Amino acid sequence: MTTHEEIRGWLAGRLPQDWVDGAPEVTVDREEITVVGRLAVPDLAEGASDAERSAALRGRVKGFREDTRDRRIEIARELEHRTGRKVAWGVEIGDQRVLFTTLSVPVMTRLRQPERAVLDTLVDAGVAKSRSDALAWCVKLVGKHSDEWLTQLRSAMEEVQRVRESGPA
Repeated sequence: MTTHEEIRGWLAGRLPQDWVDGAPEVTVDREEITVVGRLAVPDLAEGASDAERSAALRGRVKGFREDTRDRRIEIARELEHRTGRKVAWGVEIGDQRVLFTTLSVPVMTRLRQPERAVLDTLVDAGVAKSRSDALAWCVKLVGKHSDEWLTQLRSAMEEVQRVRESGPA
């Protein structure tokens, strides 16, 4: 099982139906599979304060994380064995996205002096603790501001993969 569709299908069959609302979002890269499910927002009394709403969401996330831990670990181990990738979990609730333990993978890159100067400026300004943190910050910023373009690019790459798979063996 190596394709995104196979992994998503396997998870649809393996995950308990009552865990999340709808199909979970499944993100796959070379090292990790991240599974994010949507949780129902808890019912609150009319006129509940923002503090009460926030506490209710945190409580729902904590409850899900604790109540499903053993089964999530079991499912993750099965999927890791099948794919050779680590599995991370998370939830969305209201407008919040909470990821549980995820990988932080080192990525080798070569930067010329002008690019290193950008990273060093972020470090010197206290925006980042290190060049590594500064580069991660830059990647997050680019991802945030070019989300539509990256979505189109990923969609095009998926189509290329489908065409490759339908070709001769």
